[in-house]
Amino acid sequence: MTDDRSMSTLILVSNRLPLSVERKKGKPHFTRSIGGVATGLERIHRAGEKNLWIGWPGIARERLSRNERQRVASSLLETDRALPVWLAHDDIEKHYNGFCNGTLWPLFHTFPQYVRFRKAEWESYRRVNEQFSKMILQHATDGDTVWIHDFHLLLLPQLLRQANPTLTIGFFLHIPFPSFELIRMLPWRNSILSGMAGADLVGFHTYDDALHYLKGMQRILGVDHEVGQMLIEGRTVTVDAFPLGIDFDRYVHLARTRSTAKAVRQLRRDIGDRSAILSLDRLDYTKGITRRLEAFRRLLQREPQYRGKVVLLLVVPPSRTKVRQYRDMRREIDELAGGINGAFGTLEWTPVRYLSRSFDAASLVSLYVTADIALVTPLRDGMNLIAKEYLACRTGNSGVLVLSEMAGAAKELSEAVIVNPAYEDSIVNGLVEALRMPKREQLRRNKVMRASLRRRTADWWAQKFLTALAHVKELQGSLSATYMNDSSRTELINRHRNAKRRLLLLDYDGSLVPFRSKPDQAVPSQRVLRLLRKLSERGEVVVTSGRLRRDLHQWFSKLPIGLMAEHGTWVRKRGGEWERTQELPVEWKENVRDVLQQYMDITPGSFIEEKDYALAWHCRMVDPELRAVRTRDLMGVLRDLTASIPLDIHEGKRVIEVKHVGVDKGKGALQWLRRKPFDFLFAMGDDWTDEDLFSALPADALTVKVGPSPSIATYRLPTHMQMLSLLEAFAENRVGK
Repeated sequence: MTDDRSMSTLILVSNRLPLSVERKKGKPHFTRSIGGVATGLERIHRAGEKNLWIGWPGIARERLSRNERQRVASSLLETDRALPVWLAHDDIEKHYNGFCNGTLWPLFHTFPQYVRFRKAEWESYRRVNEQFSKMILQHATDGDTVWIHDFHLLLLPQLLRQANPTLTIGFFLHIPFPSFELIRMLPWRNSILSGMAGADLVGFHTYDDALHYLKGMQRILGVDHEVGQMLIEGRTVTVDAFPLGIDFDRYVHLARTRSTAKAVRQLRRDIGDRSAILSLDRLDYTKGITRRLEAFRRLLQREPQYRGKVVLLLVVPPSRTKVRQYRDMRREIDELAGGINGAFGTLEWTPVRYLSRSFDAASLVSLYVTADIALVTPLRDGMNLIAKEYLACRTGNSGVLVLSEMAGAAKELSEAVIVNPAYEDSIVNGLVEALRMPKREQLRRNKVMRASLRRRTADWWAQKFLTALAHVKELQGSLSATYMNDSSRTELINRHRNAKRRLLLLDYDGSLVPFRSKPDQAVPSQRVLRLLRKLSERGEVVVTSGRLRRDLHQWFSKLPIGLMAEHGTWVRKRGGEWERTQELPVEWKENVRDVLQQYMDITPGSFIEEKDYALAWHCRMVDPELRAVRTRDLMGVLRDLTASIPLDIHEGKRVIEVKHVGVDKGKGALQWLRRKPFDFLFAMGDDWTDEDLFSALPADALTVKVGPSPSIATYRLPTHMQMLSLLEAFAENRVGK
């Protein structure tokens, strides 16, 4: 962790504060939250004297008077360095109960049948995110670090980025991220994806979720990635996995207390010498509780030897009791548990011990210590800390964890008995394996998993994320070291204005105009044509390009400017005719063309562009995943094919180009540099072909890279629009300010 972070404020942001405000006996009352996330962030929060925690305090704004809200806010700030975001009852309903739980929760957990799309709820979601943004911006100063948590605030990173680009912004999603096929169902998918991308670091529990997000960015917004990094408007955004841990030592301590031992003895007296199977989850359709009950019934049917020998401790704390869907689920669980007890129970044995109430941490630990088997089989879960808490409480290393492969924890706890939660027989087989597992095997497996949990605690998770966030900012700093600021822009404009002999070498695609799906669609706008004409009145202007001379001639032949086509193979001086700069062999093209044709045939959306001394395979319109595979394969084939031929093979922006060695823009520029000296020599471009030009120019030349990729240029501008703005200042002969 860098020292810089300790000098700035860390602002933690979550939908709920780590404590809640309730009205009891006519007065505000505070209740502290417990849980993995709150635990993991609490120490980080208290580590810095200026750190803040911003969130909703759990009560509607209307429930408290203005004076009460002010007193609560003052108390929270003084005692917990927390700042409440006061939300109206209507926004709480539409944001939290509406869009969060009615749209995002089922969609992100792969339950599209429960998803609803209501515009009013989306508007409330957006409004709440804006309220959080305003609160943060009131207290954040330049350079502060803001760490945003979970699906309630997916728009917040971009809102903060737009308002204050100096902030260091991290975002962590605590639930799964859906596949591309699901996220594209969301009408507001673009806003959600780009909202998250406003962060410098986007974190998930698993790499699967990180890859789902990257694929969504690629397929929907067209943002490519490489090794978990995206380039968005000149800014590097990193996407990575950080599995959340627990406070391992706390659970070990609780498991060893006298009160826990007493509670365990009482539970054991009730259960006897039977094997105790613990199923603990709040009421939610993602948890697969009914599937567990059906699997337990199937176990008793298929394996009668376990009748009277096992007990299912079914603990289902109530959740969202006002929602009809959850009330129906509660009724179904009641019926299933009662049906099993009615079908298999005896006077001496009740197969399912059903508890429908909340438990404090100490009571839960007694259940963990008592249970011989923990049955944790959610149908979809971002992490699932119950599995980790159970293992932490098994201080003697005995016990068996039966874990769903759909839980994020399964990626770490591979020594558990892993089952498919959607398939009843898979759960039954897992239970049989657990019941039959020898004590020695239990000890071996749990020792491995508990050692991992002891290392990867909630504190470790938080430190790991913040360290990675600081590293991303360092990386951004190294890439943006040459970005043009107001001072350098002013100096450049004034140098152009004061010069007498100017030469401007201007790249076309990606610099004067944006990239298009097909090269012939990138026609110069009237703005660009007027700009080039005005610039030509101030000095020599040359448009440089890898395009065919036919295209450049069609677009620019009526302008008093120079043209350079096919990376300098053809040049046309102002008012002159096209000239070939060098004669080169082209026999190689036949074999290369055959290879490119083969890849075009098996890659829908790709096409070949043929030039006099080059061949280009364009793949801008190809499916992103297929493009990545085909590009990698084709580059390997071409390198093998041309190993003994003097050819350059370059992978550009969704194009692979093969050309003869010695063809580059730097050599083409000599046609102008040899003619007369210039006291203002300027060149700009956006890809590897422009690096040849930059390196060929004299040391006093002014060069500008458009975009974020590495370059030897003097300066850098993020987009072609900013480049046009600079050139327009040149054209107007404006004095820099």
